[in-house]
Amino acid sequence: MTGYPSQAGAQALPGAETVYASAPPRLLQIRTLVADAGRQTSTGSGFLVSADGLAITNYHVVSDAALEPKTYRLEYTGADGTQGGVTLLAVDLPNDLALVRVEKQNAPFFGFDKTALDGSLPKGERLYSLGNPLDLGFTIIEGTYNGLVEHSYNDHIHFTGALNPGMSGGPAVNTQGQVVGVNVATRRGGQLISFLVPARFAAALLARGQDAKPAPADLRKDVIAQLTSWRGALYKSLGDEGFRDRVFGSYQAPETRAAWFECWASTNASASPKPRASINSTSCKAEAGVYVASDLNTGTVEVNHSYAKSIDLNQFQFATVLTQLAQPRLTMGGSFRKWYTPQHCHEDFVGLAPTADHPPLRVMWCAQGYREFDGLYDVVLVAVTQDHADEALVSRLNLQAIAYDDALRLGKSFLERLQVAR
Repeated sequence: MTGYPSQAGAQALPGAETVYASAPPRLLQIRTLVADAGRQTSTGSGFLVSADGLAITNYHVVSDAALEPKTYRLEYTGADGTQGGVTLLAVDLPNDLALVRVEKQNAPFFGFDKTALDGSLPKGERLYSLGNPLDLGFTIIEGTYNGLVEHSYNDHIHFTGALNPGMSGGPAVNTQGQVVGVNVATRRGGQLISFLVPARFAAALLARGQDAKPAPADLRKDVIAQLTSWRGALYKSLGDEGFRDRVFGSYQAPETRAAWFECWASTNASASPKPRASINSTSCKAEAGVYVASDLNTGTVEVNHSYAKSIDLNQFQFATVLTQLAQPRLTMGGSFRKWYTPQHCHEDFVGLAPTADHPPLRVMWCAQGYREFDGLYDVVLVAVTQDHADEALVSRLNLQAIAYDDALRLGKSFLERLQVAR
């Protein structure tokens, strides 16, 4: 695309002016209010997708009303000054989307970009994100389309625009004002790195939910069912991808083959004061989190290995280092108590008669159930090799929102691949 003036100019680009001029009747600010108090607790954005008041926003913008409909209600204010009530119709939990109906008739609305729906939008396409950041008023942000984020289980678009709180649920559109994605998040610690939900998920939710008339209790049940289904598919995929082996000192340990993990290494070699035990670690974490409620994000999947070797510690001092490395670290306490049952742990020794391939292991297994989501658990499995007094491998498998049988199956496969290096 050519012929655009320099971005260094103080005035908005012609494309931005055209998009913004036609947007106000189609843009919404969506507020969550405490029903009895009539005061807002959070705000987000949304946009009309039909003439009779259907609109798309983020699930996390309306999650309180979905989970606690007797406590919270929703209202909207249009960028054109209109106001009214909001009815929640359907949600797409894994993709953080919601379909709502507002009290508008014969209103202009946004259409979807066909190239975005079929995945053929070219990288570098200029986009404009619309929303109400920090309750400052409706704003347009320019950026570019950079394709889907790599190493992510959930499809997200990488958008080089500055999304801010309050813009969640607003549209990101092309120069013709057609929706390419839905504002969802920004990367903390980065600059102009933001994410959009692809438009195809919004279009699918519109098609599925436009005739829905759910009771409030049905929406809560649907959230629970969607989380259970989504996590089941994720862990099936994880199991199908399988593990590959990596060498850590004297040991061989599994790492997942799944492309949606990011792996990083760390070492204490440069620590001060000089460490008395060398610890080299790898951590592979899946970008597969799901927002459930304001105090519950779940879906972490991690595979960690730490190879420790004594420098000048005796065996008892070295054992203390290993104990610190092997803490299970399940989330407990505070506001999480309303979501989780108490943690239960079991510790045992596996393979006390070592073979040529498998070292003896001290294994810790901790699990806690979800009070609201029957059959789902957070599980952590920690294994520490026991064949040497001055070196060891500490391996950890951390699985959130997993069925117990799936956790047992993955845990067994994980332990079987902890071997002596050849």
